Amino acid sequence: MSTYLIGDVHGCYDELIALLKQVEFTPGKDTLWLTGDLVARGPGSLDVLRYVRGLDDAARIVLGNHDLHLLAVYAGISRNKPKDRVTALLEAPDVDELLNWLRRQPLLQVDEEKKLVMAHAGITPQWDLPTAVSCARDVEAMLSSDSYPLFLDAMYGDMPNNWSDDLKGLSRLRFITNALTRMRYCFPNGQLDMYCKDTPENAPAPLKPWFAIPGPVTQEYGIAFGHWASLEGKGTPEGIYALDTGCCWGGTLTCLRWEDKAWFTQISHRQRDNDEGAAAVAS
Repeated sequence: MSTYLIGDVHGCYDELIALLKQVEFTPGKDTLWLTGDLVARGPGSLDVLRYVRGLDDAARIVLGNHDLHLLAVYAGISRNKPKDRVTALLEAPDVDELLNWLRRQPLLQVDEEKKLVMAHAGITPQWDLPTAVSCARDVEAMLSSDSYPLFLDAMYGDMPNNWSDDLKGLSRLRFITNALTRMRYCFPNGQLDMYCKDTPENAPAPLKPWFAIPGPVTQEYGIAFGHWASLEGKGTPEGIYALDTGCCWGGTLTCLRWEDKAWFTQISHRQRDNDEGAAAVAS
């Protein structure tokens, strides 16, 4: 039995299936972990959701910021952007079933036996694991409730950006959502910076990637995350696994087999098609 962790799929259904064939993934024997952002930007968001939902207990996922944005579009809170390429999903006959399933998915996965934690963006160094779990469950409970549109309407925004047990209500839920699904950089005290999207070598001082600031969770657990395609899966400390390698942008879809830390990649069909086109021109 193997555990396969795959970075942001972003609607790249064909590449997902090709990568799973490459590693000989077998539902019922193996488990698939997905770092979130299942949808948007790639052409196959509908197929991705149908496939992952059909895996039942063979799949463990977390929600990403694009998944939450899709739910906001579905709830009539945000507009459908053509670049997200989710119109076919929103017009599908099973859209209600799929998106009501999606909004009941977690924001955090923890496996105590494997000492493995997965969140879309990572774990803020201001949290220990019990706090991270409790915070994730607060957002999950709201998403699963009939009041979920109220949360989705309030989740957009960059403040508050500093954790406190005194945070309440929708402000608390917004911080939690940003920490788990949008975070890249922190100040040295762990306060979130929600603006910088540069690569670490170009980030202004004193900002540091969240994983470069020691925290209670990183000291005891491996952490798998996606969200940050410009890292290209590189530059993280031992035990921190950056899995988004920009498949939807023409990069690759990346898989980590947890048991032996073997890496597998599937080239984006966009890049493959470009390479084949260039080869045809050259010939």
